Amino acid sequence: MTTSRIKFYQTGTFTVGNRLLDESDRTVQASMDRTNSLNSGHRACQGCGEALGARYVLDSVMRATNHHMVAVNATGCLEVFSSPYPDSSWQIPWLHSLFGNAPAVASGVAAALRAKGQSEVRVVAQGGDGATVDIGFGCLSGMFERNDDVLYVCYDNEAYMNTGVQRSGSTPPKAWTNTTQAVGPEPGNPVGVGKYVPRIAMAHGIPFVATASVADLHDLEAKVRKAMSFHGARYLHVHVPCPLGWKSDPAHTIKVARLAVESGLFPLFEAEGGEVTARTLIRKQVPVDEYLALQGRFRHLLDPRDEPAIQHIQALADANIRTYRLLDDMRDSHNDKKLT
Repeated sequence: MTTSRIKFYQTGTFTVGNRLLDESDRTVQASMDRTNSLNSGHRACQGCGEALGARYVLDSVMRATNHHMVAVNATGCLEVFSSPYPDSSWQIPWLHSLFGNAPAVASGVAAALRAKGQSEVRVVAQGGDGATVDIGFGCLSGMFERNDDVLYVCYDNEAYMNTGVQRSGSTPPKAWTNTTQAVGPEPGNPVGVGKYVPRIAMAHGIPFVATASVADLHDLEAKVRKAMSFHGARYLHVHVPCPLGWKSDPAHTIKVARLAVESGLFPLFEAEGGEVTARTLIRKQVPVDEYLALQGRFRHLLDPRDEPAIQHIQALADANIRTYRLLDDMRDSHNDKKLT
């Protein structure tokens, strides 16, 4: 994806950000005609990264499809805080299925629309990491294998937050959860468990796979827009910090997400047909300590300092840097973007 960042140097003015651009160049959230797909009044926690990510994703889909979109939602935080009976914060056609079958239900919706000849209506499925990486993984792989015309979005907050902060298949090594307590000789989540679904999605050879983060909301919007330019199965994996489960300050959600990207622990990239086609370059890699220090779920690694565990996490970040060539001197494509 070729993009150019807009920088503003004006001072002494009350105009800010996108409002200095022509309306056609503004992002979705800077436009008065945004859909507000996930409207105010929901019950998400203060600083919830998932609520922010979902709003940007679905408003972007609505713009890309000219408001012809159906969303299917797995059980999880996003469903629970947005639709406590009899209320709902959704202003779009929205279906709630079970914890593990959102990809299958979305595939069925896409098939029904195709049978009715309503090709202009697009389908989005969404779930957290529990519904995606664990419970719904088989249905998700089936959706990829059939190449069903669905965009699946995983909002990854790295544990089962809705049910009490239990470990999921995307919980990072050494992290505290209520099922991986910080006790004993090897505290926190065991090393060497879990799975990385973006690479698994790429292995299916589907048209489009991307990772994104609430640390860069413009990039998130752009990747959603690009995903909707494809037909067939598409996968978007969005990093969404959870202040409750991560024991972080709600005011630091974006900062925490940004440090995950800048350390290399959460690489931002795009892939088409199983091959990486673009990535977001890191201007200067920060040590993982800066990321860990903002989260109480890693407190047991820092006080007292567990050097082998920290070095293991640093090695994971360094490996991502090498694998995805995320530093400036590794640039090899005009599609690379720089995180600024």
